[in-house]
Amino acid sequence: MGEQGAGGGFESHLSTHRRQDSTAEEPLPTETVPETRNPPQQAEQEDQIMQEFSRVSRELATDGGESTASTPAAETAPRLSRNSSTRSNRQSTSEYFTAHARDRRPSPLSRSSSVPIAPKPLEPPVTRATLSELDVSKIIHNPKLRHDINFDPELHFRPNLDGEKGKRKQEKANQFWNMLMEQLIQFVMDREGFYARYGTDDNWCLPALLKAARDIIETLVPQRDRDLLNDGLNVELLMQQFHRGVADLEKLAAWLSGVLKLHCAPMRDEWVDEMYNELSNGNRNNDMGELVKGMRNLLSVLEAMKLDVANHQIRCLRPVLIEDTVHFEQRFFVKKIQARKLSIAAAKQWYRNAEIAASIAYANTPSPHAQAFGETGTFFEALTHLVLPSTSTGNIPNTFLFDEERILKLRSDMYDSICLEICMRKYEDYDSLSRQFSSGVPAYVSDDNGRTLSTRSSAEFNFSRPSSLTFSDRNSLSSTPSSPRSSVIFPPTTGSCIPAQDSAESRRKAQELYSSLLALLHTAPPASRPDYRWKNLAGAMALQILRFVNHPQASLAELESNLVRVLGDPTCEVFREVEAEFQQKLLGEVAVKVKEFRNLSGVGLFSRATGGRIQTPGTRAWNAGGAGDHLRTPGASKVMGIQSLGGSEPSTTATSSSPSSNRDPREEAGVEDMAMRVAHFGVLHWRVWAQLAYIGDVESELENADLMAQMQAQGSAYAEQFAAAAAAANVGRS
Repeated sequence: MGEQGAGGGFESHLSTHRRQDSTAEEPLPTETVPETRNPPQQAEQEDQIMQEFSRVSRELATDGGESTASTPAAETAPRLSRNSSTRSNRQSTSEYFTAHARDRRPSPLSRSSSVPIAPKPLEPPVTRATLSELDVSKIIHNPKLRHDINFDPELHFRPNLDGEKGKRKQEKANQFWNMLMEQLIQFVMDREGFYARYGTDDNWCLPALLKAARDIIETLVPQRDRDLLNDGLNVELLMQQFHRGVADLEKLAAWLSGVLKLHCAPMRDEWVDEMYNELSNGNRNNDMGELVKGMRNLLSVLEAMKLDVANHQIRCLRPVLIEDTVHFEQRFFVKKIQARKLSIAAAKQWYRNAEIAASIAYANTPSPHAQAFGETGTFFEALTHLVLPSTSTGNIPNTFLFDEERILKLRSDMYDSICLEICMRKYEDYDSLSRQFSSGVPAYVSDDNGRTLSTRSSAEFNFSRPSSLTFSDRNSLSSTPSSPRSSVIFPPTTGSCIPAQDSAESRRKAQELYSSLLALLHTAPPASRPDYRWKNLAGAMALQILRFVNHPQASLAELESNLVRVLGDPTCEVFREVEAEFQQKLLGEVAVKVKEFRNLSGVGLFSRATGGRIQTPGTRAWNAGGAGDHLRTPGASKVMGIQSLGGSEPSTTATSSSPSSNRDPREEAGVEDMAMRVAHFGVLHWRVWAQLAYIGDVESELENADLMAQMQAQGSAYAEQFAAAAAAANVGRS
């Protein structure tokens, strides 16, 4: 399943981390107190204060312009305090701020009610709190992540900026950086106004940013190095120096660069150097944009380092987490059931209905897959029906809580496979007719209902050689003048009827058409539902089919109308017929995989199921916060055995079961891949829920103290393994 947004935050699982929405409030609109009449003396004092305020603002702007008049880059850039040791400065920082920073902090009287109220400071976009979900303690207690880690060998965290939630995060981040820019400019250009608006309590963006950076660094460095933070990143001292105009930002940038390079992965060094250069150049050239850009890169580097640590810990903990999946999930769900937060009554009824259906279907003849499935036969029979496109989404039992997205993805892939199969069968019908018109081969007569007289059984479903399907308008396309109820229809041609050269040419054309239809599918705009997507695709599919046939009576409008009706309605007869054949083919492939998987350990199942499946170059990223792996940017799945755009070709291919196959042999891998996915999560699901809901009944056994004691003992044993694995992960990182 190579799509977590932890960034749960974080899809692929993986691959990495999803940041929580900031809880900071939006800036309050500036307000002014309604004008009131003051005594003459007080009004005169306020007039003097406002005159002094305006004069100081003009002086500050004038001094700032004169001090660096010879610096071209500074002509349009506002000034920021710098340390006197910066040689590029012609005027020392202490001189720059002496007249304005030390003696002219506003008195309480100067901050009168006529000055706008300061907005509540925004929270930095990356903080220790937003990254806390990457802590190892949070990872091992995240049930969704621990379940998903069983299905993706490359699961990892990444920042999740996808969708509407990601857009809101980006907007909040931009608000913070814009506010920081405005505050720095006002600090330099209008010091009195800045203090009147924000006060002297460091309740603004810059100190909040420095505190956030310090808190994150504390989680990245070993305990023995944390005392150094008090010397290099003492926020209170830095802000005092900043207000007095003696803060050495270039020294701070150098210190940060050294600390980050000491603890980050080598691949991050270039990023750290970029951050240092931006901070240094911004400080040296009084370039506010460059300075803010450097601070933005600082938080990005810290976030990337935290992600690197979390992904390293996942790699180290993976075997223990996978092996403990069944026990962990059983304890998790038992607690939910015991607290009456989860009811499994519907799931039990779903399984009982499956047992009844199986007993009726195999009343006289045993299931051909009984030996392969063993006691899981009823479950997998029901599961292969559950993943069919025609099954309602509301019918998914809540025991599949962590697999619902996998089921929906399988349904979408199957929908695409079935629709492509219908299109190819329609092409074969037209191709047969075109050969009849060109060669004059005698026609066969269809039955009174317009159905093709074919000897093929519907159970003989084979992607490489599909049976011919007819539509309701077959008569209008192929009726002859002699009889309004007769049709010029041919049964599927065989190798004995067609010369070898023509058969090879027909195969080549079919493969070329199939590839072009698949390309149209991959370039189609996304839709909320597969049937909507295929309704929109029907016109393009019809046009592409007619380009590959030579049928003088073919009508694009009629073909498009047929495809819209059939491809957009999974309940129609044609769709259900192909779907039923697909389900039987899938069930047989699942039986083979289940027989192979059912006696494997947790890690063995993971290795066999994920290693045996064809992988794409991309990997799914985990998105924290419950977004799941429906973001299929990496690791997209195959449709009918042909890789999604951007995927690699399979290293091995299945051979066609028919020597006269008209399709690419890789199509068989599509069913095999889906069967692998169904068998993988099905075996794991059965191990968790068989005794809780299907064979046993945990709700009636919760009063049994021995059951709870056994689960607690298992939890304690695995807790010790987690502690040892986590310690090894930290040692490996250091």
